[in-house]
Amino acid sequence: MKIREIQIQDNQQIAAVIRNVLIELNVPKVGTAYADPQLDFMFETYSEVKSAYFVIENDGKILGGAGVKQLENEDTNTCELQKMYVLSEARNLGLGAKLMQNCLQKAIEFGFESCYLETMPYMEAAQELYRKVGFDYICSPLGNTGHTSCPIWMLKKF
Repeated sequence: MKIREIQIQDNQQIAAVIRNVLIELNVPKVGTAYADPQLDFMFETYSEVKSAYFVIENDGKILGGAGVKQLENEDTNTCELQKMYVLSEARNLGLGAKLMQNCLQKAIEFGFESCYLETMPYMEAAQELYRKVGFDYICSPLGNTGHTSCPIWMLKKF
């Protein structure tokens, strides 16, 4: 398995991975990444300035991904860790931690001063991983991501 930057031919597979994980976890389809219009155009979305998306690939099959990008509707120097999802067959192998490290390293290279994320209360393993790398809980959302169904907000300062 390898982690690499997204390519245009990955669009369909990564969108399916994200939707499958969200369905598996019973995440609402409205107010979450499931409804994001850019979900089917991830390569194009993360081709913008100061953004990057990484995928886990194994023999041509995409098993997960994560990205960073300027926090929507926020004028501070804050990025957002976005669309970090891994299929069950690739979990508990340390790949999520590696994905996140790639994203956070890119965020630092881009000059961001902090990284924000939103998640669901029952995504406890993800929250544990986020806390391990220095994310702290915050009391209210930042920016305007449109993810109104995600009530857990976290921030990491670099």
